[in-house]
Amino acid sequence: MNFELVLAFGKSFLFVFAALLPILNPAATAPIFLGLTEGASPRTRAMLARKIARNMFALMLGSMLVGSYVLEFFGISLPIVRVGGGLIVAATAWRLITATQATVDSRTELAESFTPEMAKRQAFYPLTFPISCGPGGIAAAITVGVSLNDERIARSVAYMAGGTLALFAIGVLLYLAFRHAERLLKPLGEAGTVIFLRLSAFILLCLGVQIVWDGLSELLRGLLVSVIT
Repeated sequence: MNFELVLAFGKSFLFVFAALLPILNPAATAPIFLGLTEGASPRTRAMLARKIARNMFALMLGSMLVGSYVLEFFGISLPIVRVGGGLIVAATAWRLITATQATVDSRTELAESFTPEMAKRQAFYPLTFPISCGPGGIAAAITVGVSLNDERIARSVAYMAGGTLALFAIGVLLYLAFRHAERLLKPLGEAGTVIFLRLSAFILLCLGVQIVWDGLSELLRGLLVSVIT
């Protein structure tokens, strides 16, 4: 029996890690984090990386454990979550694309204005949601949480424990990617970093549009089915 629970724990860890890591993709969102925190000191960025990792873990864990019940209580469907969240992602990406390149004087001004208090206000929105943990990740966490439920309580607990550990591991990877984002992009140089940030923002914009389209497609399919029947 113990071996069966250990096996369930290991399977759920691998399942959640493999399912959610490609969606959250800390390496891809690290340049976006760098662009949104322009002017912040390395110490402030390190503090933000810790807070974002903790926020992501709490948000994804809550979505995995009780997300489906919350949506059911308020009568909100996953397609609606995708449409709303996709619009936020697209709006944030558009702001990054249209941002003007900072001069030396403006960088000094940014560094003075980007205080730790300002960083704390932005730690959840938009840096945790929707940048680090968007509607796609939340929808995936809710779906994963439903699949981890089991009729036997002991096995269900083992599944959830493995999933929780997997989310913690992803949180550690997110912290490391954000904490060392500037160092990872340093070999590109200033011009290369700007180009890379713009490309990342464009990909994020496309992702936001894709999320909106996925949600709208599901809503339209449901509407067509109801009309036909």
